[in-house]
Amino acid sequence: MKAVIVEDELLAARNLMTILDEIGTVEVIARLESITETVEWFTGNPAPDLLFMDIHLADGSAFEIFDRIRIQCPVVFTTAYDEYALKAFKVNSIDYLLKPIDISAVQQALKKYHGFTSTTGFQSDLQKLLATFKKASTYKTHFLVPVKGDKLIPVQTSDLACFFVDAGLVKAKTNEDKTYSFDHTLDELANMLNPNDFFRANRQFIVARNAIKDIDFWFNSRLSVNLKITVPEKILISKARVPDFKKWFAGS
Repeated sequence: MKAVIVEDELLAARNLMTILDEIGTVEVIARLESITETVEWFTGNPAPDLLFMDIHLADGSAFEIFDRIRIQCPVVFTTAYDEYALKAFKVNSIDYLLKPIDISAVQQALKKYHGFTSTTGFQSDLQKLLATFKKASTYKTHFLVPVKGDKLIPVQTSDLACFFVDAGLVKAKTNEDKTYSFDHTLDELANMLNPNDFFRANRQFIVARNAIKDIDFWFNSRLSVNLKITVPEKILISKARVPDFKKWFAGS
């Protein structure tokens, strides 16, 4: 297996190369130190089997590389920070290793790699992964909301606590308890919103995880969801949807 390492810290690069040498099944064919160098190398060379990539490079964030060129091989991110994990999996990453990296972490990453390549072939698996990540990257981060008839204001999706139907109109409330009207249906909004952050509670409500204050047990094994802001009616989760809601709320 041929691998490329993108790492601007010499000690970190040496540590990873020593681990790969000890494992014995990976040949490091290039070590790159910057965004510019990586773009140039991938532009002029065949893709390796696997790419180990640090996130913080001397000339910026490694995610810029994916904006400039198409990386077709699987990526294992290596970093000292854990806040980029979600962003990492929006590109073709198969693992995310936190520094200092040890041999067991690398072996686990290689196991994942072999798991992807040993089924119907890497290209097929990668296309499935990329389709999932592409869908995730298209979820709405902002809405332009009409106010006072002749004006549009930007509202961040992360600032929205819920969407609901009120007197036949679709509305949304922010975490600051402001109300806006929307032209979309709840069904349309459910497809626009990241399902990790929003849950379709019932036909009348979509709720944001961050807006939930607490949850009450309700009649007939249902749940009543209480938000941190006021809403026009009680938000009930049916008995059939309770398992899905608990799973979603726990982030699993």
